Amino acid sequence: MLNYFKIIALVTYGCLTAQGKKVETVYFDFDRYDLEYKQKQTIIDFVIRSDTSKIESIQIYGYCDDRGDYDYNYKLSQDRVNTVQNTLTSSGFNKNKIVIIEGRGRVVLTDESSDNLSEIRSKNRRVDLLIVRKNSFGKGIYTSFQDNLIIGDRIFLKEIFFPMGSSALSYSAKKELDRIVIVLQNHKNIEFEIRGHVCCTPSPFEDAIDDDTNERKLSLNRAKSVFWYLKSKRVNSLRMTYTGCGNKFPMEKGSEFDRRVEFLITKI
Repeated sequence: MLNYFKIIALVTYGCLTAQGKKVETVYFDFDRYDLEYKQKQTIIDFVIRSDTSKIESIQIYGYCDDRGDYDYNYKLSQDRVNTVQNTLTSSGFNKNKIVIIEGRGRVVLTDESSDNLSEIRSKNRRVDLLIVRKNSFGKGIYTSFQDNLIIGDRIFLKEIFFPMGSSALSYSAKKELDRIVIVLQNHKNIEFEIRGHVCCTPSPFEDAIDDDTNERKLSLNRAKSVFWYLKSKRVNSLRMTYTGCGNKFPMEKGSEFDRRVEFLITKI
């Protein structure tokens, strides 16, 4: 476990210098959501060296260690995310590139008897910045998870369609996701982004309204529904992210095909 966290610390600094190193990470003191100088400087340096013209989007996820109750840690993780977002934008980063901001609460320990418990907890008090670079992925599109997938491949599953205006998963969609869970549990090295899509959105809007929430972020809610379903089936949330693509990527095969989600492979 300790070696894992050492590896993460080494690769995060150069997230934009090599394909696949997509995570920038900053760490927080116990029970705090303000950044010490060195960690804040990490974000400022990231903004300085970033070429936003080459970045499609950035996603921010916050975590806490395992101490404290669930509700408190959830709020603390969200406060940490807000701190990082504000530091990014105040340093000049384009706020329109920030598409997901989410606190995920505490990271539950699997081995509390570890000799390195203090260091493990310190690495869990963090915020991850996930970068999606423009034109950094291939064009392979599949209708099932293949054995020879590469970074950039997209998996489009015909059973996971949505009714008009809805982000609710149908019975057949859940059955298909149950099959995907088995594949993912057998291939734990695969990491992916869940991308939601919509159809039939009037100009000038890029996304549709979710009838249940009355929010114009239907594509995001569709991706989020898949994310939470997979998480409920014990797929590790650290393996997956989600985003809404609105109506930007129609398949031109009819509206049903645009009310979909896709899986974009981000790491093998």
